[in-house]
Amino acid sequence: MGQLFLYVTCPDREEAGKIASALVEQRLVACANIMAPHEAVYQWKGKVESATEVAIVMKTRSDLFEDVKEAILKLHSYETPCIVALPIEKGHAPFLRWIEEETV
Repeated sequence: MGQLFLYVTCPDREEAGKIASALVEQRLVACANIMAPHEAVYQWKGKVESATEVAIVMKTRSDLFEDVKEAILKLHSYETPCIVALPIEKGHAPFLRWIEEETV
C-alpha cells in the first residue's frame, strides 16, 4: 500500500478548513496542512483570471484517493476544483506508518 500527498486549492480559508476538518474527522486523510493565501493566475473560459486561493496539502493512502476525491467534491464550491495526488516515493518510516494507522 502506498501513500499520497493531495494538493487541493480553495477560494478561502473557511472552505479549506471545512474540507480539511471533514476529511480528517472521516479518517480519509491523516493530516491536512492549510497553507497561507496565495495569488493564482490561470486561464478560465478563454480569459486570464487571477484570484486569491488557499491550498491544502493532505496525507492519505493511495487506495483511498477515490473516496477522498468524492468527499472533497461534495464540499467544494469550485466548478472544476484542483484535486491532484502526488505519490510519496520515500519517507521516514514511522511517519508513513502513522498515515496508514490514522486512515480507514
